[in-house]
Amino acid sequence: MATVWIPSPYRDLAGGAQTVVVPGATVRQVTRNLDAAHPGFWERLVDDERDRIRAGVTVVINGISVGYALYEPVGENDEVHYLPAIAGGATQPYGSGIQ
Repeated sequence: MATVWIPSPYRDLAGGAQTVVVPGATVRQVTRNLDAAHPGFWERLVDDERDRIRAGVTVVINGISVGYALYEPVGENDEVHYLPAIAGGATQPYGSGIQ
């Protein structure tokens, strides 16, 4: 079974867990099984209309980004990460003089 690393923004769905072990031979199966064990993941991670991982989320398997594809294979001992985009920064325009 794959080890899924849960990023901070999604840990509320997994009871605060940093990792969970989930069966599945593809990203789709792992994501479905993750959602079955911890409801809400499918909705947050998958764009059903486009049949892919949502824009703003990247899937990484064993340190290699596989992007949005749900059909990517996942091995028995693989590590799967769902990485949400990080946003933020200065709220004032650069050079505004506010520190």
